[in-house]
Amino acid sequence: MDKRNFGYLPDETPPVGKLLLYALQQVIVMFPATVAVALITGFQVSTTIFASGLATLCFALITGKKLPLYYGSSFAYLSAIAGLAAAQGYATVNGILPTEAIQIAQFGIVMSGLVSIAAGLAVRFAGRQAVERILPPAVTGPVAMIIGLTLAGGALSDAAPKEGQPQIVWVVSLATLLSTVFFARYLKGFLGQLPLLLGAGVGCLTAVLFYTVGGPELNLFRELPTEVLAASTWKLGDGSFFALPAFSFPKVSWAAVAAIMPIAIATIPESTAHVYQLDIYVNNVAREKGSEKKYDMAGLLHKNLIGDGLCDMIAGFIGGPAGTNYGENISTMAISRVFSVPVLMAASGMAMVMACFTPLIRAIYGIPLAVIGGLEIYLFGAIAAQGIAIMIGHKCDMFSAKNTAVIAVILILGLGINYAYAGGTINFFGMGIPAVAGAAIAGILLNLLLSIGEKKETVTEEVSVQE
Repeated sequence: MDKRNFGYLPDETPPVGKLLLYALQQVIVMFPATVAVALITGFQVSTTIFASGLATLCFALITGKKLPLYYGSSFAYLSAIAGLAAAQGYATVNGILPTEAIQIAQFGIVMSGLVSIAAGLAVRFAGRQAVERILPPAVTGPVAMIIGLTLAGGALSDAAPKEGQPQIVWVVSLATLLSTVFFARYLKGFLGQLPLLLGAGVGCLTAVLFYTVGGPELNLFRELPTEVLAASTWKLGDGSFFALPAFSFPKVSWAAVAAIMPIAIATIPESTAHVYQLDIYVNNVAREKGSEKKYDMAGLLHKNLIGDGLCDMIAGFIGGPAGTNYGENISTMAISRVFSVPVLMAASGMAMVMACFTPLIRAIYGIPLAVIGGLEIYLFGAIAAQGIAIMIGHKCDMFSAKNTAVIAVILILGLGINYAYAGGTINFFGMGIPAVAGAAIAGILLNLLLSIGEKKETVTEEVSVQE
């Protein structure tokens, strides 16, 4: 087949057979990260998968079926949710947060959508520069870094043996970690988009090997918690084959707003970069196919951000984590040259249907904690590294006194509060300030304060350099 005639643009629909296969591929790509968020936070897995599909479908409609993006759960909110739960006195039971704890977090997630919506409106009416002045890379970069670094303790806790567990737990977690890193580094094409799934597979196979050799004493696999089916909205019979997800509704909590809402600022640069990346890919395929139509993806940035915010509200309202559009799915579209919005809408429908099949949910919950811990070491480190990449990609001046001050304050406040105070929350004039949220707000305010008169100083510096 002539490559120039191959591929599907956003407003094109493949034949039904191909459409379903392409859609399944998109579901497989989003699956590892979205499920990992649920397992790490203690949110219901089935609800998280369903919310991802529903939000993706809504995103397509909100953006007029013009932006081929898949909405999945974001790792950026992990530390905020963990800190909030600890501060409120909640802990996971069999890997699941109590429903009331999820409801409290839901309110913060719903409210966090306002941040992305505000950013979208600012882009629409004041241009992208307005957002960049408030959220420059010197702020968003270190915020992303502390999001990952504040989760380091939890990653090692899950990867290491618990009291009474055999040391083979280390073997399983390290096998998971090293294989995931290997797959991410060396695999290409479609398989290169699935390092988390493949790494988890290696970890589970390692656990199977130990169970086969050592018997029940070396069994690291887990049973489906009874809380999962008990919380189901509706079950077919006993729910062993089909059960609707455990939908829940938000419970007003201003502590949740303070902890979760500011995290949305860290997802804006990533979401923005995805739209500009998509603009290049789609128009390149259009040119190769001889299409005279211009697909102005970049011009839809405001709709993308507004859509992200509304989808956070939608996912949060039914009991799912906050999210963002997925780079994994964009890469898959770039490889397959299939940018069809109808394909992603079909994928969203598949995700919602899959969320209702109990055998699949049982298999996900059965994953050993050591495997999840191995994935977390890589994932949380990657989040921190992404913060560095944001600053490098935007050519952040690391010799600027202003930037150094902003970055330093964000890093030390974020890490210091997280590791020095119970629940990662500090008492500030009677207010409980969570680590990441407090650091983010402090960074934004300090950056705005130090930006006063900056234009005049910049001109002076440029003149002195020329002289």
